[in-house]
Formats: sequence, C-alpha cells, structure tokens
Amino acid sequence: MSVKLGVGFAAALLCSAASAADEPKVPTFPPAWSMTVQEGDGWGSYNKDLDGQRYSPLTQINPGNASALVEVCRVQVAAGGSFHDSPLVVNGVMYVATPSDTYAIDPRDCHIKWKSTLPSVAEMYPNTKGVAYMDGRLFRGTRDGRVAALDAETGRLLWSSVVGDYKFAETVTGAPIAWAGLVLVGTSGGDAGVKSRVVALEADNGREVWSFNVIPTEKEFGADTWKDARYRGGGAMWSSLTLDVSTAELFIPVGNPSPMLSPSYRPGANLFTESLLVLDARTGALKWWYQLDPHDDKDYDFVAAPTLYPSVKSQSYVATASKDGYLRVIDRETHKLVFATPVTTIQNEHVRVTREHTQFCPGAVGGVAWNGVAFDPKRRMLVVPAIDLCMKMWSVDQEHRPGEIYYGGSVEPVGPATGWLTAIDSETGAVKWKYHARAPMNAGVTPTASGVTFTGDMAGNFLAFESDTGKVLLEKPVGGAVAGGVVTYQLEGRQYVALTSGNVSRSAWGKAGVPTIVILSLPHDATGSQPSAGTADVERGRTIFQMNCVGCHGSDGTLIAGSSLKNLTSRMTLEAAADRIRNPRPPMPKLFPAPLTEQSVLDVAAYIGTL
Repeated sequence: MSVKLGVGFAAALLCSAASAADEPKVPTFPPAWSMTVQEGDGWGSYNKDLDGQRYSPLTQINPGNASALVEVCRVQVAAGGSFHDSPLVVNGVMYVATPSDTYAIDPRDCHIKWKSTLPSVAEMYPNTKGVAYMDGRLFRGTRDGRVAALDAETGRLLWSSVVGDYKFAETVTGAPIAWAGLVLVGTSGGDAGVKSRVVALEADNGREVWSFNVIPTEKEFGADTWKDARYRGGGAMWSSLTLDVSTAELFIPVGNPSPMLSPSYRPGANLFTESLLVLDARTGALKWWYQLDPHDDKDYDFVAAPTLYPSVKSQSYVATASKDGYLRVIDRETHKLVFATPVTTIQNEHVRVTREHTQFCPGAVGGVAWNGVAFDPKRRMLVVPAIDLCMKMWSVDQEHRPGEIYYGGSVEPVGPATGWLTAIDSETGAVKWKYHARAPMNAGVTPTASGVTFTGDMAGNFLAFESDTGKVLLEKPVGGAVAGGVVTYQLEGRQYVALTSGNVSRSAWGKAGVPTIVILSLPHDATGSQPSAGTADVERGRTIFQMNCVGCHGSDGTLIAGSSLKNLTSRMTLEAAADRIRNPRPPMPKLFPAPLTEQSVLDVAAYIGTL
C-alpha cells in the first residue's frame, strides 16, 4: 500500500504584544556566561543545559539499584495525539507542554498546580517540543505561528508575538531557548513549502530583535543555490537550538528543502537546508555552516539539536545526528568533519529519488528524529537513539499551493520499524555498544554520573542501561510510546526520573497510549532517605483521591458496602486513616511508598476527613 508522509499542520490567530512604534533594543551582555541555565539538581532547558549534552551529575540511581525503580505517580495531560515534549524541572516545579496547553506540575506527586490553554484555529502540525524558562517566565511556540510568554507562577499570558502566518502553514513547534534577555527559536512548516527563519525576541515584551532567513532569496547570501525559492523553500526547525554561551554561537539544525521528494524542482545546493547553521546569538549574523547533504531528496531532516563538547585535546567539537542515519562530529574551529558513524541501516544513500519506486534505508521517517545525541563526559561517549525503517520513495508532479503540504512524491514503508541505541567513542567514532529495540527509539537519552543511562522506546517501555556495557538494567512498560523527553532531577534528597508516555504521530509505531507524564523513583528504603512530609493539603488530596481511589470507593467514598469513607473521622483519627492507607487490608492494593508518597498519604487522609 502506498501512503503519503504524515499530515501537514498550520497556525492561526495573529496577535502581537509589541507596539510598532517601539524600537526593539539590542540587549547588552555580561562579560562571562554559564553553560547551565539552572544551578542545582533540576532540568532547566530542553536538553538540560544550553550545550545540549543532556548529562546529569546525579548518582542516587545507580547500576546496583536501577532495577528497583517504581512508579511514583502519573498524570494525563491530553486526550490523545502527539506528545513530543521534554519536561522542565525548575525551582521544584515541573513544566509540561502539549500543542494547546501548558502545565505546572508538582514533580514529586503529579499534582497539577495550574493549566494554561492557548486557543488556536490552526489545524496543521499538532505537536510541540516544549517550553523554555528564564527569570520566572515560560516561553513556548504555538500552532498558529506565535511565541508566547507565560508567568511561571500562575500560567497567566504575559505577551504573544507573531513570527509566522498560519494561513501559509507557518508554525512554531520547536522548544525555544532563553538566554541573556532573549528568546531564540526557529519556525516550522517546511513541508508546506514555507521559507523558515530563526528569530530572537526580547524576553520582556516579545519584540523582535533580529531574524535570519534560512532560505535565502534575492540578494541574500546563498540565494544562487536555488533556482527559485520565492514559493518554495523548507528548512524547518522542528526541535530546539543549542548555544555556546561563552562565544554566543547559536547552533541551529535546519531541515529538508521543499518539495522534499522532487529534487528536479530545485537544482542547486539549496542553502541552508540540511545544514548545521551557526549564528551570532546577539545579532543574528552568519558565522559559519556545515551542510550535511546538499540538495537532499529523501526528507532526511536535520531535526535534533546539536551537542557541544570538548575533545580530550581540548578541541571544540559539535555532534550532530540526522534522519540520514549518521552521527557526525565536526571540529568547530576548522569546520571539518572529524568522523561519521552510521547508527541505523543505510542503503542506497547515494542514489537519487526519481519516478521509479526505489527502496532507501533509512526511509523518510527513519534515522535520528527530534531527540538526538547525548554526551557522557565521564566515559567520553556519545549515545544516539535511532529508527530503523526502510521505504520505497518516488517523485510525482505536484503544484505548489501556499498553505498546503508540498511533498512532491510518495512513500511506501518496507518491513517492520525497529530501533537502535548506539554508544560511540566521542574521540574516534568507534562503536562501544549497540542495543536493538523491537520498536523505534525517538525518546530523549539521559546519561548520568552513576553509570546509568535512561531512555525509552515506541513500544511503550522505559529503559535503563548500564552506561559502560549497554546491559539493560530495567525495561518497564509505562502504558504508551515514549517519544519525548526522559529527564532526571533530585528534590529533598530523592532522585526522580520523569518521562512522556503516549504518542500518536507520523512516528507512531508500537504502543500509542495517551499523553501522560510518568514519574519514577526508588522506594524510600532503597534511597536511604525518607522525605519529611509537610502540612496536609486537602485540595491536593482530592486530586490524588480522584486519580487513585474513585474507581473502587466512588466519588463520595460510599461505593464499597461496609467500607464507607463517609464521616471516617468519627471512627478514627486522621493519623489512623493515614496508617490504613500506608498498610491497607486486602483487597485494597498497597499504594505506598509508590505511587503514593508520605505527603500524598497525608493529603488523601485529610481529604477523606472532609467526606
């Protein structure tokens, strides 16, 4: 059966917070910067820190106890659809985004602190990669071509700035990054022929400071690499960006040209598509670029944010991975390729797409997608997730209509879709170990100082590996495909792992599920710590009761004959009720210490006391 790739998406509601009469100011910068966006044990940006390494210094969860991880709690954040978000944990609060909603969640018990909805009339591109945080504000893109700022304490909308026209399918699905008073993000919608751009906005008010067109036209540098880009282009930025804050170099993954499967429509190198584009974050000036594939014809998007790291000889390297199935490391000083290592099946890479039905590996939705390379500095190792899927692909004639999908071809999947996790020597490119998953691997990869690496697969499994050997320490079903972030953080002496579960999108193989945040941790006796409980919170107890108890006890606590919870405090103290929750009598299931924490037990007991 022949299918066309994916679906298109679009954007709506043009509203801007800035007055046209106000001139944006170019911000000034301190003489030195820190790579870390948040001190301590949180997760402050899409890839943890702005260098994109995703490495965590936490050590409580280690190879000796990782198999004991248990679910602490879970919370559903949407009724269905895609869930590619990477959660943030900042100052003890988790921030999560879906295409239309933004949540603040307690990262210890999944209690929702607030939910903010940004309405959109756009129907295309229903996904988002998440939010950025800076100085008490959250920043996110919308389906209708806007960037919005929210108050991190309340979820209140502070400003909303238009960066694209939804009527032409311009959208912002990528997660912005925030730094030194700027919000930096790329626009999306390339599959509809949109000419994408990178923009910098003032964090205080959303006014545009600078922009850079990744599809050059007229007198812009690189325009001669296109036959005619007035109505075509592409170059979408679907994921996030990377920043070296010591040099203000902004590293941007630019996606495929459009129409993606009809290269004859656009002869030339098609700059800056399929390129690692490097700009000055302060001004938007072009610094340098490395084009992975001039004149791409297979939808081999360069999607994932690059990863910056130093070599053992102190060279500055940048690691990239794209849908063509290669990990590439580039020297930032010479702009030369250091090595390229395949991380999935590759076939017919030098054959061009024509009208003949030709098999290519990876196919147009294979290789490395929106979550890319992680760096383990302790082991001098790069770790890369990948999709193994071949496809037959061919060109067709297609007229470009603004605002509609413009593929210029069709595809047909060949064989099953599986996945790989590959650990690679960061100096030589040699493969250290590989893991072959029975489903694609799209999730974020997080190596830790203790020697455990976390990720997930599209079959609905959370995975923990021994970093040195690739041995699977834990494979735990979580109910839905893991297509977004897998992050780790520590609060009150306890290390947690949070992940996204549930996803239906163009990469939806395996177990779909519904968009849900799942939080794991070690049982208290395994951590050696028992967080002290605070004052009971009745409202939080009500939420936990509805999530865990209503199915058996009913909403008013009277469903089980002979075990009514009504007027329970007339029969026992709240402490006795809490102890009954900790040590239940059959057939009540044991919910403590997971998914209920000590604080959750006290909150539920307090709520039951109000029935």
